[in-house]
Amino acid sequence: MLINVADRSVFGLAAVPIMRDLGLSYTEFGLIGSSFFVFFSLNAILGGFLVNRIATTWVLFVLALIWTLCQLPMLLPITVAALIANRIALGFGEGPAYPVAMHAVYKWFPNDHRAVPTSIIAIGALAGSGLAAPMIVTVINGWSWQVAFGLLGAIGLFWCIAWLMIAQEGPYEQTGRVLGAIGKPEMRLAYRRLLKCRTVIGVEIAGFGAYWLLTVSIVWLPALLIQAFGYTAIQAGWIMMMVSLCQIAFLPAVSGLSDSLKRRGFSSRIAYGTIACISTFAAGLIIVLMSQSTGSLPIIVCTVVAFSLSNVMFILGPVMIAEVAPITQRGATLGIVNAITTLAGPLAPVTMGYMIDASNGSSDGVRHALLLCGILAILGALAGFFLIDPEADKARSTHPL
Repeated sequence: MLINVADRSVFGLAAVPIMRDLGLSYTEFGLIGSSFFVFFSLNAILGGFLVNRIATTWVLFVLALIWTLCQLPMLLPITVAALIANRIALGFGEGPAYPVAMHAVYKWFPNDHRAVPTSIIAIGALAGSGLAAPMIVTVINGWSWQVAFGLLGAIGLFWCIAWLMIAQEGPYEQTGRVLGAIGKPEMRLAYRRLLKCRTVIGVEIAGFGAYWLLTVSIVWLPALLIQAFGYTAIQAGWIMMMVSLCQIAFLPAVSGLSDSLKRRGFSSRIAYGTIACISTFAAGLIIVLMSQSTGSLPIIVCTVVAFSLSNVMFILGPVMIAEVAPITQRGATLGIVNAITTLAGPLAPVTMGYMIDASNGSSDGVRHALLLCGILAILGALAGFFLIDPEADKARSTHPL
């Protein structure tokens, strides 16, 4: 997941030289950023159904190979059309990655031990946009943005080889039993019933607001820190790294708290849903404050705290979805929910670019765009508070097809 997100984040980290070299406006750059999501959500659904029948180890290998093959051609002279085609292909390969990775991890852990391992996988993804940022920015400044793309492609190729050597399926098989154990498998449910669960809808709405923030952080945050708030490219890279360091410390702690509450008898609505929604609400509120802040320190603090809190939903959300979905349908359900959540992806970059261009690139446009981000996160969290209740959904979804 670190390589996955680094492959997509290099585009945002190289925003300024890409816009300069290709003569792009903010809106045009935002449109190219949005092109990444043309097939992202669709393939997340297809990938989810695929891992219901095919081993996740092979699916993850093929996906990673697609990312690698998308990065290496960027070493060649590139046109705007070729860049758009490349981002579309990369999005096609990356769409299923997170739900498939979660499905693979959940084969190794029972329900009340899943939040912490989920946070570890998520940290890899978050590190791809943070911990790798200083290295990527250094390569961009020292050589070129094309070399940064090529370096990540080479790293991806090495991972593919290593993965084939070490990957295994977990002991919790598709039937829901530990391999070798005796027990009755869970019955299947109609997908229309699964997708109408209040928990599923709540996670999707809250996740949409949180994913809007995540997309902005990947596509626009480095450029905003440079163009609107006056930081250098190196400083922006270090701020992104500070976000990742905060997430590395914070997310496992929150996940550990959630798993602990669940094992102590608290409902999933409290242990997972409430904590996820509080975090999303707080992230939105801090982004609203950031949009009104001045001075270097408040901007850094708001950036680090808000973009750390907003990612809690991506850890606890899949845990709740895995709880309400039968195990034989878990991969597809995770993929569908991820596809709906990530619909924020194609909207956020172009909306933000348009708002900045409408203000002639002034800081007012940036602040208005950030205000919109915060409001969406707050509204999503409020919907999640009202809708999410895994235990009630499991009680209602007890009849076979």
